[in-house]
Amino acid sequence: MVSRQPGGYPPAVDSDVFAAAHRAEWERLDALVKRRRRLSGEEIDELVALYQRTTTHLSAVRSAGFDPVLVAALSSRVARARAAVTGSPMGSWAVLGRFATVLFPAMAYRARWWWLGTAAGSLAVAVLIGWWVARSPAVQASLLPSSQVKALVDHQFQGYYSQYAAPSFAAKVWTNNVWVAALALIFGVLLGLPTLFVLFENAANIGVSGGLMIAHGRGVLFFVLILPHGMLELSAVFLAAATGLRLGWTIIDPGPLPRAQALAQEGRAAVTVSLGLIVVLLVSGVIEAFVTPSGLPPWARIAIGAVAEAAFLLYVVVLGRRATAAGFTGDMAEAPDTVPVAG
Repeated sequence: MVSRQPGGYPPAVDSDVFAAAHRAEWERLDALVKRRRRLSGEEIDELVALYQRTTTHLSAVRSAGFDPVLVAALSSRVARARAAVTGSPMGSWAVLGRFATVLFPAMAYRARWWWLGTAAGSLAVAVLIGWWVARSPAVQASLLPSSQVKALVDHQFQGYYSQYAAPSFAAKVWTNNVWVAALALIFGVLLGLPTLFVLFENAANIGVSGGLMIAHGRGVLFFVLILPHGMLELSAVFLAAATGLRLGWTIIDPGPLPRAQALAQEGRAAVTVSLGLIVVLLVSGVIEAFVTPSGLPPWARIAIGAVAEAAFLLYVVVLGRRATAAGFTGDMAEAPDTVPVAG
């Protein structure tokens, strides 16, 4: 059996043979680079894939000690392809654009399975606690005196959303939600155990409030008041917790990297998520202050929340998938002055 280099190519093969085997791919890459401003979605994906493959070819020929002319030609080809994929150096506004269109969605997309797990687990806990509270008068009595329960379901729960002027209320809930998300994320360095507690506490609060409202015939009101802002707000908290749990798991299983290096890389990516969620939670805070207590019909308020949630998830899936396909992980240290080009 022929021994192989790390790139998967036999060192003894002549450079002309190697070039002939891959010339069609390289020429196709060149053609896509020339047409980079007029590519379809499928062609953009093909460009990224060929760029990554050619980068691997370059690494292989270098390590195999092939003809310097071939190495130089491939280096030039990879440089042109990288410029097509990532764009040109840009200023501070472009850095913000890169953060919004590359780093944050890339990290959120990479955390999607942790994110889905935290969401499913938290919602399951909330539903179970809500069901338990709603069906048991004894549990309700153990939580609050009947007079306080009556006040809560009659006016306090609804009044909470309109007790302050909308701008100050938006600032208040934004600050509180950012704090909760920050705790869920930062506690990941403690192996994620406190993060699980934050998730449970948040789910329990929702379950208890919902159970009490449903038990007293106010279930529809509960969902009308929770759903407009709650969909986006909870998605942000779940993403923060997912990032914290990933951070904690990196301590347990750093993968192929040294533990310190893996933790540093994941920590920088966690900073990316925390900065992005500040904006997401600002949007949910505005919805909570201006839409949730508004005089709009219930269906309209819920529709606004659903549109905001769908837009956020679509943003993460579309831009996040594209960014990860281009090799980005959400690490703040990645390509500080470039931004992927959509074509």
